[in-house]
Amino acid sequence: MLKRKPAVAGMFYPDNPQILQEQVDGFLQAASGPDFIPKALIVPHAGYLYSGAIAASAYRLLQPISSKLTRVVLLGPSHRVPLRGLAAPSAQVFSTPLGEIPVDRDGIAALLKMSLINIRDEAHQFEHSLEVQLPFLQRMIDDFTLLPLVVGNASSDLVAEVLRCVWGGDETLVVISSDLSHYHPYQEAQHIDRKTTALIEQLDCRIMGSQACGCSAVNGLLELAKNERMTIKTLDLRNSGDTAGDRDRVVGYGAYAIY
Repeated sequence: MLKRKPAVAGMFYPDNPQILQEQVDGFLQAASGPDFIPKALIVPHAGYLYSGAIAASAYRLLQPISSKLTRVVLLGPSHRVPLRGLAAPSAQVFSTPLGEIPVDRDGIAALLKMSLINIRDEAHQFEHSLEVQLPFLQRMIDDFTLLPLVVGNASSDLVAEVLRCVWGGDETLVVISSDLSHYHPYQEAQHIDRKTTALIEQLDCRIMGSQACGCSAVNGLLELAKNERMTIKTLDLRNSGDTAGDRDRVVGYGAYAIY
């Protein structure tokens, strides 16, 4: 797989480049919140109609450092392929309607040499949790390489070790892709997601799959952040009942930044 082509363009987000750019820019321009420089973000990965505004509350923070960032480490859960550990692609580039992003093959090679990850193209081929983040990154960062990892059944220790190895300096941004609770009535989902957010704010790496579909990656980031005595802020917490869906069975979305 030399090129990882878009799998959900036209479904989760527009496949027309101009419409996609305008939609992403609209979300970013409408977003507001505290201003600080993040090292890592946790953002949702639903269709833009549902979670784009929540994701934008995190991505807007990159504007002051967009010219300094040259690498993005992106982790998200596996929705389609049963997976143990973390999987990288063999692709040289990831493409979206907005263009192509070179893959950080050197970073992947280093992780492979340490036996921390595997190459599993099938885990990446149709996975949306990473793909939906790319147009936001393309609109916010001038030029960057991508280190994309799909996370399956993996301990927080393993994920934290992978992140530690690729943490880098000011040139590197870490992005964790995760939604929160799934398919509860509106008020029940609010209650669950508030409790999950409280754990995240405490850097408690015991998030369960019922609380966040990207729990393995989230827990690894929280473990590393706690060990490094970092700080986390909640930027937005809503669900599909607040954005574009009914309130009978909602999906929760949160945006968080670590610095």
